[in-house]
Amino acid sequence: MVKNAVDVIFGGLTYWAFGYGLTYGNDKYSNTFCGIGHFFVNTPNDKRMGITYSTFIFQLSFATTATTIVSGAMAERTKLSAYIIFSLLNTYVYCIPAHWLWDDRGFLRKLGVVDIAGSGGVHLLGAVSALVAAVMLGPRLNRFDNNRKKMDCSNPTNCLIGMFMLWWGWLGFNCGSTFGISGGKWILAAKTAVTTITASMGGGVAGMLLSYVINKRKYIVFDMVNSILSSLVSVTASCAAIRPWEAIIIGAVGAVLSLAFVPIMNLLKIDDPVGAFVVHGVGGVWGMIAVGLFVDIDTIEDITRGRAGLFHGGGFYLLGVQLLAIVAIFIWSGTTSFVTLWIIRRAIGLRMSEHDEKLGADFIEHGIDKDRILTENSIAIMEYLARRTNSEANELPNVSRLVLRRSSFGVRANVSFNGHLNGAFDENEEINHTNNREIDHPVNGV
Repeated sequence: MVKNAVDVIFGGLTYWAFGYGLTYGNDKYSNTFCGIGHFFVNTPNDKRMGITYSTFIFQLSFATTATTIVSGAMAERTKLSAYIIFSLLNTYVYCIPAHWLWDDRGFLRKLGVVDIAGSGGVHLLGAVSALVAAVMLGPRLNRFDNNRKKMDCSNPTNCLIGMFMLWWGWLGFNCGSTFGISGGKWILAAKTAVTTITASMGGGVAGMLLSYVINKRKYIVFDMVNSILSSLVSVTASCAAIRPWEAIIIGAVGAVLSLAFVPIMNLLKIDDPVGAFVVHGVGGVWGMIAVGLFVDIDTIEDITRGRAGLFHGGGFYLLGVQLLAIVAIFIWSGTTSFVTLWIIRRAIGLRMSEHDEKLGADFIEHGIDKDRILTENSIAIMEYLARRTNSEANELPNVSRLVLRRSSFGVRANVSFNGHLNGAFDENEEINHTNNREIDHPVNGV
């Protein structure tokens, strides 16, 4: 969460200073590669002020989202100082492809590439950066020990809350990309809302069914969340130029591809804690390809610039330029992200020390001692139980052996409460032979 705030305050600062100008600058030196002008965004007090400021604020959300995607892949092992520098510098990684795709001078836009709300320009770009970061950092401690396939979600409730926030925020993200409500834009915005939601329905259904099959008749929360998110990523490029039933197909395929890619990441031993690449990368690639297959000619605002996808008689041209855009984004994002992270690693280091990683970033970077809070609460419960009768206490023989494992910190805190339970339990019982139990959430431990 702190890294997300960093993306806005540090990444947003550089986007205001030069990022917006590199994307939408319209001075005479602007070209097909980048824009020039509008640096340190400011406008005269006239009618141009409203459109410039409103465009800046909306595009700022795109720029910070692209960086935020990377933070998930770097979780639990990255120095905060290193991430702050990365957030400051990542603006240029995002802004150049954004110019290619969305400014009238951009070379991909001139070729006819369609990416309405950022499947490629935001999500794929951020996902490639995330992949590079995950590879350069290496896996978390013990992540792949004993062929471990996954680490369980430590707080499914928070995971679901985050999903709902993203889910409904996506409506503003996609609908806002029609850039207005005048003329026929309000029609496209309304259509976009429907296709965005129907895509998530298709992705949610497909993801839950697949999760049920591969997880032995269990619906895994993490799978459902990432299925819905990947379906939203998938429909983002084409949201205003497809039909609702096509959106369902696009969302369902995106969800299935995303879940299917998880074992590949594990096989390659790439540790991506939140599934940033499988959601935003796989979904982003499919979303760009889906444009070349499903979009129809837009007769309202000409957002497809007179071209249709393969399934609507448009031939292979649009599909071809969409594939070109995918390659261009992969190369640019992968190369620039590697160079940026390499420089940071050489200068101050990217990864926390093994000692700091075991204690956890919450404690090392922010002074939040979760173990102390958890231990104090647990001791209070044990003292309460100790005051009960021996017969009542004997009904809970394992309480005296409570062993807490702090999964988010990766450290075991063995807490013996025998001193608080004298007289309530057999003092001769040897607690050293207690089997450790991994506890994924403090409430479960208590």
